[in-house]
Amino acid sequence: MFSIVLNICGSLMHFYVAHRLYSLPLLRERMSPRPWWAGALVLWLVYLAGVHLGDQALDWRWWPGQFALTWLGVLFMMSMCLLAADVLTGFGFWWRRHARRLLGGGVAAGLLLSGYALYQGMRAPVVVEHEVALAGLPRALDGTVLVAVSDLHLGAQRRAAWMAARVRQINALQPAAVVMLGDQVEDEPLGEPALAAALRGLRAPAGVWAVTGNHEYYGDAAATIAEFEQGGVRWLRDQRVELLPGLVLAGVDDIGRAMRGGRGLVGGLERTIPAPAASATILLSHIPAGPMVDRAETLGVDLMLSGHTHGGQIWPFDYLVRQRFPAVAGAHQVGAMTLLVTRGAGSWGPRMRLWQPGEIVKLTLRSGR
Repeated sequence: MFSIVLNICGSLMHFYVAHRLYSLPLLRERMSPRPWWAGALVLWLVYLAGVHLGDQALDWRWWPGQFALTWLGVLFMMSMCLLAADVLTGFGFWWRRHARRLLGGGVAAGLLLSGYALYQGMRAPVVVEHEVALAGLPRALDGTVLVAVSDLHLGAQRRAAWMAARVRQINALQPAAVVMLGDQVEDEPLGEPALAAALRGLRAPAGVWAVTGNHEYYGDAAATIAEFEQGGVRWLRDQRVELLPGLVLAGVDDIGRAMRGGRGLVGGLERTIPAPAASATILLSHIPAGPMVDRAETLGVDLMLSGHTHGGQIWPFDYLVRQRFPAVAGAHQVGAMTLLVTRGAGSWGPRMRLWQPGEIVKLTLRSGR
């Protein structure tokens, strides 16, 4: 159903943009209608074919699939700007003297926004720093640095070489531990031997830990888990460990399937932390669902780390994401617990971000005693 709705919306935007562009004298006076609309039709068919092929495949099918998703992102930017111009002029019924100029401005704005979103989506993620006080953290651990990274979406767009560059970024922060918050892959395992070598390059004395996200389960999750284990990553699947003396790290398996099936969301958490935590506790949960957040706080979790939202990725979708996940990005206080949602290092769909780039989170832990 989601794909059908997406195709319908994409098709409507495609022909709307084509229609409004052709209304500009600059184009209409230089090209007859037949070749223009024939080209628009061919481009639409290429777009539909690319959507059907998808961009998850690691062979030649990635190119038309990625074109389709990028074109969808460009269409959205162009449609927003052109529609704003049309609304201002009443679709040509008023301000007729300025209608063409406003429409041309809409085209320019759409192209500029598309270019900027591509730049933000393709650039290296930035490092965002947070200090978090944990009430039960021993003073000896005050100043401990953790690095959190989420939503890498490794696959056709981002391969082992891209991950190796992120490893260099992470190592420069000198973390005691690295935590990976889910959606490490787009769907299927990456299948590159170089990935394990890149992951083994992470320097973190207390280890590299991961939880699954919904995208791991869209493909062969068992193979993805094994692939990352070869790189020295340890998975927390409804488990907890003492990361450092006096600091517990807990991780729950992805709850996306339970959300889609209408099942309870906190069973894995309650198996992992069956009673209120006595030690300073950090919880890794890919999706910051309300019931999970609330139950974690009542169980005495000091810090919950999540991803999944991508910070909305492309404005104004952050407003829609907020309807389901009020904490879209950043640090939020939930009772005595801090919830930190990262907008992720990678992206989903078009490799575009508006307005914020991807991020890697540097966490400095402070003793709350």
